[in-house]
Amino acid sequence: MVKFDKELLKENVHEYMKLLYRKTLEEATEQQIFQVIAFSIKNTIIDNWMDTHKEYEAKDVKTVYYLSMEFLMGRALGNIIINLKENKEIREAIDELGLNLDAIEDQEPDPALGNGGLGRLAACFLDSLSTLGYAAYGCGIRYHYGMFRQEIENGFQVEKPDDWLRDGYPFEIKRAEYAKEVKFGGYVRMIRDEQGRERFIQESYNSVLAVPYDLPIVGYANRIVNTLRIWDAEAINTFVLDSFDKGEYQRAVEQENLAKNICRVLYPNDNHYAGKELRLKQQYFFVSASVQRAVEKYMESHDDIRKLYEKVCFQLNDTHPTVAVAELMRILLDEYYLTWEEAWEVTNKTCAYTNHTIMAEALEKWPMDLFSRLLPRVYQIVEEINRRFVIDIRNKFPGDNSKVEQMAILFNGKVRMANLAITAGFSVNGVARLHTEILKNQELKDFYQMFPDKFNNKTNGITQRRFLLHGNPLLASWITNKIGGEWITDLSQINNLSRYAEDEQSLKEFMEIKYQNKRKLAAYIKEHNGIDVNTDSIFDVQVKRLHEYKRQLLNILHVMHLYNQLKKNPNMDMYPRTFIFGAKASAGYTRAKAIIKLIHSVGEVVNHDPSIGGKIKVVFIENYRVSNAELIIAAADVSEQISTASKEASGTGNMKFMLNGAVTIGTMDGANVEIVEEVGMENAYIFGLSSDEVIRYEQQGNYNPREIYNNDSDIRLIIDQLMNGFYSPENHELFRELYQSLLDPIGGSRADQYFILKDFRSYEAAQKQVEAAYRNKNGWAKSALLNTAKAGKFSSDRTIEEYVKEIWHLEKVQLDRE
Repeated sequence: MVKFDKELLKENVHEYMKLLYRKTLEEATEQQIFQVIAFSIKNTIIDNWMDTHKEYEAKDVKTVYYLSMEFLMGRALGNIIINLKENKEIREAIDELGLNLDAIEDQEPDPALGNGGLGRLAACFLDSLSTLGYAAYGCGIRYHYGMFRQEIENGFQVEKPDDWLRDGYPFEIKRAEYAKEVKFGGYVRMIRDEQGRERFIQESYNSVLAVPYDLPIVGYANRIVNTLRIWDAEAINTFVLDSFDKGEYQRAVEQENLAKNICRVLYPNDNHYAGKELRLKQQYFFVSASVQRAVEKYMESHDDIRKLYEKVCFQLNDTHPTVAVAELMRILLDEYYLTWEEAWEVTNKTCAYTNHTIMAEALEKWPMDLFSRLLPRVYQIVEEINRRFVIDIRNKFPGDNSKVEQMAILFNGKVRMANLAITAGFSVNGVARLHTEILKNQELKDFYQMFPDKFNNKTNGITQRRFLLHGNPLLASWITNKIGGEWITDLSQINNLSRYAEDEQSLKEFMEIKYQNKRKLAAYIKEHNGIDVNTDSIFDVQVKRLHEYKRQLLNILHVMHLYNQLKKNPNMDMYPRTFIFGAKASAGYTRAKAIIKLIHSVGEVVNHDPSIGGKIKVVFIENYRVSNAELIIAAADVSEQISTASKEASGTGNMKFMLNGAVTIGTMDGANVEIVEEVGMENAYIFGLSSDEVIRYEQQGNYNPREIYNNDSDIRLIIDQLMNGFYSPENHELFRELYQSLLDPIGGSRADQYFILKDFRSYEAAQKQVEAAYRNKNGWAKSALLNTAKAGKFSSDRTIEEYVKEIWHLEKVQLDRE
């Protein structure tokens, strides 16, 4: 690889500053400095980006199109510099310009293209695909305002637009030449062509123009640059001059506004019909554009559409992109005139589906009337897929109508997207071993009986380059000094750290790094929350999307219990704890938002009570995102992975914390099972019902949380405090819904449906074990180091190699190092 040209970078910075802003560096704002640095770094990778795609085309390699509603990328600048392996040289160049790289990185907004683990997994996968040298496109939506920017006002979550594109995003490139028309509504007319074949034409539709923007995904030290392609919506006719001249100003831009709505926000509230319609529009919009362009790109260098699957694979990241199945069929039938059987064979060999949830409500189902009105031709195709599939079901299970009820794609007024994905694809994978087994034996057992060869497991992973090399540079440098740098691209090598688990000096160094990271996080908390936290306390962290099954409520109820104990006995020997939360709740999820308010209300009481001597602090990190996640994860002592067993598909936060030397307290759920296998039960704290026990209770319906409430005075006290004004003196009704959800059936849900009270005492006992273990400094250091050392399995590089070998069958590409 050509040696990095420091002088050229400095020259480019000055030139871009003049070209973009007509300023000198001394006159520029901090944001303008970030922009020119970013443009200059993009300039250093642009040739690699072009060379990568030329090499793919020259070798005619197969490409995976990873279709996902979200990509939680995090800031790009620092990650690109890390992956260029020029961090030292670039930092020196920026220093010589009189600038500070860390301050410049802080000017970059987190691209608001995702929210939770689904989107972060997609981002990790793209990083691994580039680093491993496989041809891939990520395909998604260019959301203008993301899900939302979370602000906390008086303890309540308030959703604000996340205007990340306000100053422009320097790493993206608009590719208007690849724009595609996407059609909604209207009706379908059947005609016959000259050969007497049926042809279907969609008429009287509304349409928008899908315009792609490409973002570079830089591989680590290999010159490979893949592409994240995000689609923006523009009106076909952006401005109607005639309407404007008549004074009809709103009508003049009506089409433009309709188009913009598609890309405004991620996951619009779908508690109403308009929200559901917008979500379905979003899904079809980016899927149709992506599939249209993928087919077009294939046909630019091939002449037989029937062999598309030899060079293209569409990976459906959960049910959101499942409409790709019918869209591909539409293109093959209506534009390439394949027979049904030919089109179905191509589709069946091209599409693969990843299931990310065991929660039935998360398996998308669309009202048939909405789906058929919005996507009339696609719905016709789904109807025919369903008709043929139901015949197959009846042939496979003669006389068993329950199988049709469970498996049909169209049933009871709904279009069931998971059923469509499983029926049409050649692969169905879960994302942790336990999750996959539950799918096969429980949630999707009928499909497994019919298609056993389709089902497989691909345990999730994370990229160590983002969450250790970039996110925890002190620890990354220490590890490299101890065992070399091979772990950066082969995380299995990190197991070589294990030999230092008995070395007292190494353990001291490891914990000193943790302490320094805790100091950094404490400073962040002081700046953003105004709370002083004790850096010698146990940093007990739960940061993730807020959902009841993830049980942030269990965590804060335990904090309330500890506080009650301290109030009863102020001299109780308790090791100081800082409980750190970070989570966004969906805008329409009122119960989840009430949990956020409860966390803040408890913090208001606990943090300001001098009688407990600072033994408990409660902190809620506002607007949790990738950039502050790196700071939090590096500083954590304890990783809270406490979902109800059988509910978490995998989790990836658990892997990030493990890699950074945090010890897990959790249930045997999702990938926790595999984490415990790697690190050993003695280096994790496991509690609660097993997945089998949870499923058994759900099936038998014999769990009664009121028995626990009535018989356990400590639990009764904390539950009553939800209603007696202890944490909400101004409004005793504030937490009534939480109170009722724990004790009474609500709206068809079981009382305490996530078994919080059932697991409470087991959780409390595990927390006591954590405290006792932490007091043994040497023993805790050993356990923390071994968590890092045993994290090798959980690299997304390993996951991607499994996808490649068993599903995608891609060819590795290497560029000359020049």
